Amino acid sequence: MPNDSRVWITPGAHRRLTVELAVLRGTADPAEAESMGIHLVEGPDAREARIHRIEELLRDAVIGQAPPDDGVAEPGMVLTVRYADDPDTDTFLLGAREGVSGEEMSVYSPESPLGRALLGAARGEERSYKVPNGRTVSVTLVEAVPYRD
Repeated sequence: MPNDSRVWITPGAHRRLTVELAVLRGTADPAEAESMGIHLVEGPDAREARIHRIEELLRDAVIGQAPPDDGVAEPGMVLTVRYADDPDTDTFLLGAREGVSGEEMSVYSPESPLGRALLGAARGEERSYKVPNGRTVSVTLVEAVPYRD
């Protein structure tokens, strides 16, 4: 899946995006979006652009489908990583950030520098990537397990 245009989103993100789309189209009550913590865009141009963005995401989205539990980093996996010589680890979901609410775990896009570096990595594999300031950061994949809602 890393080489195709499909995006992986959580079931919760799918629900929020579906509600946001319905509200933006005028077919649902804005109070529903507000109760889910969805902040709607203002203005007709921004609204139209957001509608198109959500439609594009949902058209080819993989919704919560668990990838194989093979320890290889790919969208839909919860990755635990260690940076350089830091003894602490960081855990996050590799998938689309759109529609994710604050109470869910951190999400990194497979298109981000970190996501691109880790795609296809196996447990124990060290990779490196450049951060915006130009530095190169080393990261080791400690664990990769399928996301569970």
